[in-house]
Amino acid sequence: MNDLIGEPGAPSFDDPLGMLRACHGRIERQLGTLRRLAAHLPGHGADRDAQAAARAILRYFDDAAPNHHADEEASVFPRLLARAPSARETIAALERDHHGAFEANWRRLRPLLAAIAAGSRETLPPALVREVCDAYAAHIALENDRLIPLCAETLTPAELAAIGAEMAARRGVPWPGK
Repeated sequence: MNDLIGEPGAPSFDDPLGMLRACHGRIERQLGTLRRLAAHLPGHGADRDAQAAARAILRYFDDAAPNHHADEEASVFPRLLARAPSARETIAALERDHHGAFEANWRRLRPLLAAIAAGSRETLPPALVREVCDAYAAHIALENDRLIPLCAETLTPAELAAIGAEMAARRGVPWPGK
């Protein structure tokens, strides 16, 4: 499943910063599903709706989220640092989230979601759901409010085109660019 293709009105690879923002919207929707799932389970258990929701969350965070992080770490961050060394602290904070809180939370959350998807678990710890959602909300705000605007101001059209091409290649999608 490709996280960037087939969504009507979604930015294309020739707008990689728009694609990053759009991905943030998809992450927020998945987190909304996670919150609804946690609220649904006590009254309904791991019914078909709960199992489907858990599978959707697993699919997104197993497949699309790693591509998004790679887009940033391999394509965006190095180019931005080369042009704006002052972004080092912001980028370091974002990388700490990717390799710290997000990975740790996913290691805790993933087996619980897999058990719900299989129909063998009927609860999610509310504190863990809050922690996951809060960590992503702060991270997305930092990217949308600071990182993406700085990229838009700093990176050249050629650099943005290269980022878009790399994003496409990461997903196995041919993209000749403009």
